[in-house]
Amino acid sequence: MLDFLRCNAKLCLERLHGQYGFINTCLKSLIIEKFGEETWETLKTQAEVQDTFMTYTVYDDVITLKLIQEACKILDVSEDVVLKLFGEYFFTFCKMSGYDRMLRTLGGNLTEFIENLDALHSYLALSYQEMNAPSFRVEKRTDGAMLLHYYSDRRGLYHIVPGIIESVARDFFNSEVTMEILTQSEEKERTGEKEHVIFLVQQKAKRPKRKTKKTTNPESGDSHKDKEKALDVAFQTTKENYSALSCCPEKKSHWDIVKSVVKFGKGNLSHTFDPVYPERLWVEERTFCNAFPFHIVFDEELRIKQAGVNIQKFVPGLRRPGGRVDKYFTVVHPQVTFTIFSIRKFINSQFVLRAHREMLPDSRRNQPMLKLRGQMIWMESIQCMMYLCSPKLRSLEELEEQKMYISDIAQHDTTRDLILLNQQRLAEIELSNQLERKKEELRILSKNLEAEKKKTETLLYSMLPKHVANLLKEGKEICISYLLSPSGEFNSCTILFSDIVTFTNICSACEPIQIVNMLNSMYSKFDRLTSVHNVYKVETIGDAYMVVGGVPVPIASHAIRVANFALGMRTAAREVMNPITGEPIQIRVGIHTGPVLAGVVGEKMPRYCLFGDTVNTASRMESHGLPNKIHLSPTAFRYLQNQGFEIVERGEIEVKGKGKMTTYILRQNLYATENEIMGRAEKQHSSHTDQMEADALGNLASKTIAVMKYADSQQLLTSSSLAYEAEARLCNGEHTKGDAEQQLSDQMRTQHFSDGNAHSRFCVLL
Repeated sequence: MLDFLRCNAKLCLERLHGQYGFINTCLKSLIIEKFGEETWETLKTQAEVQDTFMTYTVYDDVITLKLIQEACKILDVSEDVVLKLFGEYFFTFCKMSGYDRMLRTLGGNLTEFIENLDALHSYLALSYQEMNAPSFRVEKRTDGAMLLHYYSDRRGLYHIVPGIIESVARDFFNSEVTMEILTQSEEKERTGEKEHVIFLVQQKAKRPKRKTKKTTNPESGDSHKDKEKALDVAFQTTKENYSALSCCPEKKSHWDIVKSVVKFGKGNLSHTFDPVYPERLWVEERTFCNAFPFHIVFDEELRIKQAGVNIQKFVPGLRRPGGRVDKYFTVVHPQVTFTIFSIRKFINSQFVLRAHREMLPDSRRNQPMLKLRGQMIWMESIQCMMYLCSPKLRSLEELEEQKMYISDIAQHDTTRDLILLNQQRLAEIELSNQLERKKEELRILSKNLEAEKKKTETLLYSMLPKHVANLLKEGKEICISYLLSPSGEFNSCTILFSDIVTFTNICSACEPIQIVNMLNSMYSKFDRLTSVHNVYKVETIGDAYMVVGGVPVPIASHAIRVANFALGMRTAAREVMNPITGEPIQIRVGIHTGPVLAGVVGEKMPRYCLFGDTVNTASRMESHGLPNKIHLSPTAFRYLQNQGFEIVERGEIEVKGKGKMTTYILRQNLYATENEIMGRAEKQHSSHTDQMEADALGNLASKTIAVMKYADSQQLLTSSSLAYEAEARLCNGEHTKGDAEQQLSDQMRTQHFSDGNAHSRFCVLL
């Protein structure tokens, strides 16, 4: 039963070296439908197989075995459970694939259905030469049960058979079937050992639901009238059945007549028709041999008694009766020894015989071997076997190779039509193969294109904020970041600048490659810290490193995040060595808080830049700073005061362009550990929310770090989502630019900065 359905689905599981891709596609569909897409991805990865299988392509059977074995491990069930589940689903999958009608018309009951499986295998083998199907044999018992003999070249897959047969009985014949394994053995046939499993199949028809009988009142007399009416109907039905019986040539007893009436009344019973046979066969020997030009009759010792006229033409040795049939032919399918016992064991199978080359005429020995396909019929009265067959041809090309013509085949033989129809079918299969190959190529190209697109987006998001980059991809002209606030203005953000102490002297004394290696090592560590604290890296110029907190997504804790980032920078710098002295390098850090404008400038290599006097002041804090110190402006100090930091006053200093200012030195965070500041993973793993926060700026390195928690981390996620939603609505034309600005400014407004001074809105980048 197993491979019958597989053949109907243009494949056969029981292949010797491989199998068609349809079986793996079915297994994939089963896992996805029953257990979800994630389970299939896990199964595919562990089994190390591809994701897509082409229907007409033959794959190594190791792939299917791997999938079954890994499914048992993942689902934590035994192999026989997985195989039976697969059998049940495969039947449904075949029906969904368009083979429902073919299956339904195979037999009128379950026994006939199974008896015709091998015949269907032989038919499908015309189009699928790689198919090596199992064989089935039904043995009926007197108690109504049947024995199903299953023969297969492959071991251990017989558990699929009950799953399929039980589904067929339930769906097609409205009956419940129980199957029990009686014996399991191995038999040696011509091609080697075959697994032979005998199933006890007990079929019990479903009982129809009984209709509720109407209750009657005995006193009313209705019950008596109903009984009389029922008797009249039964009598009339019996009379009609009796009169409809055909006349029999022999006299029957009264009891036989009664049994015939009862059987005739139950037309749904099987085997109730009794055919009438003539006393003698009214066919001449010559007429029979011409009407059936391809047939052979042989006895128990395989001695040939007669043969059709055309088979004698192609195998001249058959003209002399008495020769052994196995001298001229060998059995190709089913793969059994050429004996009467083996043939009778597979009497319901279609047999394929191949002529021996040395038995053919000299003119035909260089041609492909003649193959015959047909039915074995055992004639009990004369103890002979008749092989009623036709040439096994798949196309007109093969007909020409055999130097045959359509006229060589009997007019009543459907092989004529089969050759013509199959010629067109083979062309359609080849076209389908080409389409599937092109589809697979397009899928691979699409997958590669998606991978390259992700690489491009990753590079773009590392240069620009994600929502701004997406707008540029849509072809929007972005002069200022209008999505985040009116006019692109951020009322409060914190900017940090850093540089390397004595960087000029280091450059003059080292090779350029040493400088590049030093800066790359330092900037890689700083880039990692931007994901730990969710601050935005603006740019690097030489040894200068610039980040900002609160831009492009406003966040209340921007000053705290930048301060912790600065502490992490100072720690990370100790791990970078001065190529001249071999000692850790020293950096200066300056921080200032204030309002800025943000936007994308330029068309060639566009950059997301900050504009305003806040940038100047932050740069002055860095240039007037001290080695290995974090220099704070008065406004940055006010934002960090009482926030858990140790800050000392540096005093009043002269700042270029600003006059005298009282500045401060940030020493440490009193409540955060060094591991938290540096984003080093400790025993506990970061939560899903932490990971989402780390990904908010689109930094891929965040996947390997521990994100530091802040009180407003959730606010950052919400703000990012609002920005992306506003971007999407604007791109789709749902809102105007002013609507997006107003909505985002209302929901993401932070504390306004004001110290009584007027701030320039023009760019003064240093």
